[in-house]
Amino acid sequence: MRSSNPVFTRRGFSRDGGYAGFNAGPQPQTGNPYAGSPANPYAPQPGNPYAPQPQVGPDGGYAPVTPTRPGVMTIDSVVSRTAITLGTVVAAAAVAWVADLPLGLGIVFALVAMGLGLWQSFKREPSPPLILAYAVTEGLFLGAISSAINAAAPGAAMQAVIGTMAVFAGVLFMYKQRIIRVTARFTQFVLAAALGFVLLSAVNLIVLMIGGGNGLGLRDGMLGVAFGVIGIILGACFLALDFKMVEDGIAYGAPEKESWLAAFGLTLTLVWIYLEFLRLIAILQGD
Repeated sequence: MRSSNPVFTRRGFSRDGGYAGFNAGPQPQTGNPYAGSPANPYAPQPGNPYAPQPQVGPDGGYAPVTPTRPGVMTIDSVVSRTAITLGTVVAAAAVAWVADLPLGLGIVFALVAMGLGLWQSFKREPSPPLILAYAVTEGLFLGAISSAINAAAPGAAMQAVIGTMAVFAGVLFMYKQRIIRVTARFTQFVLAAALGFVLLSAVNLIVLMIGGGNGLGLRDGMLGVAFGVIGIILGACFLALDFKMVEDGIAYGAPEKESWLAAFGLTLTLVWIYLEFLRLIAILQGD
């Protein structure tokens, strides 16, 4: 299955559902009773480009191979790269906040961050300098918009940070406890809902630019509150998909450099959730 984040959709680390490019199907039975068994860590996985290739033994089965290799993605590498990327976002946001960066300039940085994010999303390989450049420009935008909204709705920025952390912790707990199960149907539903959400937001923006006012009314009043809640729920679903991609990437022994891609994808999702919280709090305090 594929992630909601475009940076993960081309990697497809998933081990089930048949959606991923690296999906490993069952192996044919040979003289080895364990060949092809999902519980056999030594069976070859032709759908997984990162799997070590075992040798065929004299009995027609598979000879054991070392299940782990150096230089592969681990949970530690993902955590460290994510900490660096998010830390850069937070540091840049703090600079923009302290410097009282004008909102107009912040929007320019947002457009630059969007361009850098799309560039990385369509690259075949993760680029740490590009990812960190995205983190800096995104952070400057977040600092500018957070300062502007916090001036109109005092405490909104801190509440949005707390809300984002709570969603992250809650989704991580439910995912680890398998309360949330990422299946093919779950993925299809989230992607369809996300597409509808983005398209509706685009239409609202176009109507706002052409006719003025509040567009379709999706960003204020009770309709705006409902739309913001849906955005946060979608962000939580994205997190579950991202956790699944990271878990499968580690299980498949993806190269360590893919940890940067995981960090980038998680950062995109957390920024989404933060912005939706910020907008929702501003609406609630403005009513």
